[in-house]
Amino acid sequence: MNAWQIFYRQLVELEGYKNILVGLQNTALIAVFGLLIGLVIGCLLAVCKIIPRNGWITKLLSAVTDVYVAVFRGTPMVVQLLLIHYVIFPALGLHIPILTEAILAFGLNSGAYVSEIMRGGILSVDAGQTEAGRALGLNYGQTMLKIVLPQAIKNVVPTLGNEFIALLKETSVVSFITVVDITKSLQNIANSTYEYIIPYIVLALIYLVLVLAVTGIIKLIERRLRASDRR
Repeated sequence: MNAWQIFYRQLVELEGYKNILVGLQNTALIAVFGLLIGLVIGCLLAVCKIIPRNGWITKLLSAVTDVYVAVFRGTPMVVQLLLIHYVIFPALGLHIPILTEAILAFGLNSGAYVSEIMRGGILSVDAGQTEAGRALGLNYGQTMLKIVLPQAIKNVVPTLGNEFIALLKETSVVSFITVVDITKSLQNIANSTYEYIIPYIVLALIYLVLVLAVTGIIKLIERRLRASDRR
């Protein structure tokens, strides 16, 4: 049998496609929920970073934010994943599903990058918006939550889309903690047949299709946001 026939047999006759579907599902879950967690953490860190430093509490929050961002941006994703799985969670006595561990690891990592994205987005909002909120009787937190952050998120949608694409591709490292993602599922087929060319070509095509699909969705969201701005 040639390489395509071997791959087809493994994929269809031996039901390897089921493992691929599980890997695709896990990849999507890690990327989507990782970005959502990162968005929440990133918004909080961005606010802590730009809040006026009028006291020791705000100065402490700013310092903690700087350390958080430096650590997660300064170390590789795979190292963070291994530390969380083999060191931090066991030391804390936490025993949670490895898929959840991967989602949390990616969320914590994404939060560092999203914080800088959101900080830029918040600073891009006209200062008059904040002043208008305060004039309406809103406190600083309410002004940020109800007026500034919604506009900031709208401004950084393309950059957040790039962050999601980066997360999607980085999920290929979760196999280090035995999570079955799309990379691991195709790798298993390659290892079982000793034919590596076809599985890895298919793997590259799957990632390409996923990235193109996400890119199309981001462009659609941008067009809708621009249309809403013109109304």
